[in-house]
Amino acid sequence: MLRYVQKSCRFTFLILGMGLLPAAGLSENRGTAIQPTPVATIDGSIVSEADLAQTVAGQLQQLRQQEYELKSKSLDQLIARRLLEVEAAKQGISVDQLTDREVKAKVGEPTDAEVEAYYLGQRDRLQRPLSEIRSQLREALRQSRIQEGMHQYGARLKAASTIVVWLNPPRVELSGHSSRIRGNSDAPVAIVEFSDFHCPFCKRVQPSLNEVLSRYDGKVKHVFRDFPLDNLHPQARAAAEAANCSGDQGKFWEYHDLLFAQAPKASLEDLKGYARTVGLNTEKFDNCVFQGTHHDAVQRDIDEATRVGMTGTPGFFINGRFLNGAQPLEKFVQIIDEELAFTQKGHRQRIAE
Repeated sequence: MLRYVQKSCRFTFLILGMGLLPAAGLSENRGTAIQPTPVATIDGSIVSEADLAQTVAGQLQQLRQQEYELKSKSLDQLIARRLLEVEAAKQGISVDQLTDREVKAKVGEPTDAEVEAYYLGQRDRLQRPLSEIRSQLREALRQSRIQEGMHQYGARLKAASTIVVWLNPPRVELSGHSSRIRGNSDAPVAIVEFSDFHCPFCKRVQPSLNEVLSRYDGKVKHVFRDFPLDNLHPQARAAAEAANCSGDQGKFWEYHDLLFAQAPKASLEDLKGYARTVGLNTEKFDNCVFQGTHHDAVQRDIDEATRVGMTGTPGFFINGRFLNGAQPLEKFVQIIDEELAFTQKGHRQRIAE
């Protein structure tokens, strides 16, 4: 069973025992017409692989990401084990003897004060007097220190070795283009965000995105794409179209920030008021909104999000790597650092950290 912590506005689904399916839904021979690959027929009418792929695209996207994360974690563990084995062989001892000497022997016993402090921090959860569990808490603290020591020792072994990881994450190639870019347009790392102005999770993640742009000044750009969820937020599409109208006057990001700050207020009068606040020519703005100038542009973004398997907001593609929901800053930092390392090496490999 796969469980998801809610970090996005989305349809809820549960996947049980589903295997990975091919990403492509069509078979292709160069120089010939693309033919649909049938998976079923109904009274002679074909249900194609492409039809099936559309219905499970979002689930498959997440499964591919989970598959990569599982493999990546296991690979890191294998690398750590191999490094220990190599070092132990150099010294002519076993791995257990090596870790006993380099880690466990250097871990001090937790003091009574440390045990008591740990207990006070966990007292509500433990609900037992300290006298009954003092020894267990002392051992728990000791094991925690051993784990930290193993991590630090492993990091030293990695630093002394050359490790190249060829396991690459799944990537999605996005079509279309957005002129709504914040940051250096030539930055090596692009964060493409599909968002809904009335999604509370989209609002929640904005400070992290701003922090990313500040921390990686010149190295990261933020590209905004629309994905209003009509069934959840009926006024979000109108807000998206209004934001596009503000972009016509070079004020997209100012309007974007105000929409999130005031969400979910998006009546026609609200949208006009925001236009005045950010200094737009209100006559041009009103005409743009009234005529539905950007209806098709918003729909193209929605179609693109659906094509790549998105089922909720916010969703991010960091150089094509999917990140779902209002993730903490640390998750963005991890992927961005990996992508910058890829760029510096000039190819899609990473040096193990």
